[in-house]
Amino acid sequence: MAWDFETDPEFQKKLDWIEEFMEEKVEPLSNLGRGLMVPGAREKFIKPLQEEVKAQGLWACHLGPELGGQGFGQLKLGLMNEKLGRVGLAPSVFGCQAPDTGNAEIIAHYGTPEQKEKWLWPLLNGDIRSAFSMSEPAGGSDPTTFKTRAEWKNGKWVINGEKYFSSGGYGSTILIVYAVTDPDHKDIHQKTSIFIVPTKTPGVEILRGIGVGAGEGGGHAYMRYTDVEVGPEALLGPRGGAFLVAQTRLSGGRVHHAMRTVGACQKAFDLMCRRAVSRQTRDGRLADLAVVQEQICDSWIALQSFRLLVLRTAWLIDKHKDYNLVRKDIAAIKVAMPKVYHDIATTAAHLHGAMGVSNEMPFMGMVTSALVMGIADGPTEVHKVTVAKQVLKDYKPDNDLFPSYHLPKLKEAAMDKYGSAIEELKAEVSKGRASVDA
Repeated sequence: MAWDFETDPEFQKKLDWIEEFMEEKVEPLSNLGRGLMVPGAREKFIKPLQEEVKAQGLWACHLGPELGGQGFGQLKLGLMNEKLGRVGLAPSVFGCQAPDTGNAEIIAHYGTPEQKEKWLWPLLNGDIRSAFSMSEPAGGSDPTTFKTRAEWKNGKWVINGEKYFSSGGYGSTILIVYAVTDPDHKDIHQKTSIFIVPTKTPGVEILRGIGVGAGEGGGHAYMRYTDVEVGPEALLGPRGGAFLVAQTRLSGGRVHHAMRTVGACQKAFDLMCRRAVSRQTRDGRLADLAVVQEQICDSWIALQSFRLLVLRTAWLIDKHKDYNLVRKDIAAIKVAMPKVYHDIATTAAHLHGAMGVSNEMPFMGMVTSALVMGIADGPTEVHKVTVAKQVLKDYKPDNDLFPSYHLPKLKEAAMDKYGSAIEELKAEVSKGRASVDA
């Protein structure tokens, strides 16, 4: 029987290196904020860190060796991503930043040799960036409502439509675009296809940048495609195969979001506890107040429960090698993620008082990120339905007037099974009493 919560010693050395590397180099660099947007800053500061990561054999570890990664299983990735999740810059340093990771994954799975040569290798090396252009202004991420069309005309695909919140739109070299190619197909899941569209293609327009929260602008983009022409080589995967291709991308993305959220929650929790033992009130430290102790207890239990659920899901994926067999568990961590993150970040902000809700602490950004986690890769409500459906598949209906677990029924069944033995015991007891009386 195997039931172990210890990390392999050799991999623990890698985790220890990541911890030190993050603390000494990545986190201080991330504190520059917009200073990293100065032209040339990426080459001067981030590229050297990426080289250190590559030297440690920790670059793009979600990919197989044939793609330049380590082929780590999900459990190892979970332990690794916990540490990366503490700092927003870390995924870029380790070659696993969104949306590039998911985009690279579907090109690796479904791309032609030509597509891989032209786009995959530069993407994996960090030489180019990509965008995920799926959601639309009216229908959100529901592909059955998409209005963007790709029509086959004169040997080319012609794309028209608008996309909202195209992640990574600014600074991208290529766009992964979802468009309806077969609007009259009887199967709603085979109406849409995926295309690789160079961002500089005529007719591609970024209407504006979209930020998260109250800030101005951002890396996400509101896109318009007007008579955008691409050749047959732009089709990624089979025609009408967008739904199938997307599942390859989205299932892994949901798990990795959850892994990194564990790290973000841990950071908020650590800051919460440091505040509690440091802040003095008229009655002593915050840490000495019962109400604060209760908040810390609840936060710790929520974080540890969520972490174990994430790691168990990662273990199941490694065991089955099939995301479909772990749908319920992936959906469950997707549901749990925004609430746990929101509650811990909000508590941490509250314990820091005015400073906690200011832009001089990270908590408001964390609260906003928690809201994003409830929407990204599908809204929470959709995943709750998935969990419930998967759970209910294992239960059979009771169609009698009273259910099989009705207590009178259970008692009757017990008497059928043990009644004669009970009567024999009664007879023996009666006989024994009669002997004593005599």
